[in-house]
Amino acid sequence: MEYLKVSSKSSPASVAGAIAGMVKDGVPVNIQSVGAGAVNQAIKAIAIARGFLIPTGVDISCAPTFADIAIGGESRTAIRIAVYVHRLAPQAETASSPDALVSQE
Repeated sequence: MEYLKVSSKSSPASVAGAIAGMVKDGVPVNIQSVGAGAVNQAIKAIAIARGFLIPTGVDISCAPTFADIAIGGESRTAIRIAVYVHRLAPQAETASSPDALVSQE
């Protein structure tokens, strides 16, 4: 499985663009971060990507898990975040729309 690796120095806006692009292309999005700063940037990126996607009728959510990985021969704990895609249903007309109002005369 491929992971989008996010560090504490990653730009949340750039990562958000990558997430949104992958979602639009139908590519599964999995993120890996090591350390509090990196996890912070990853979560900010997911929130920004959600803002990009909702106007297009797509919403995302995420679920974190722990993973033991090796970096430079050293064992570290990573946070892996799976991003789930939800298609939004078209909004039905509401009572506030002019066509939905009925005269009561």
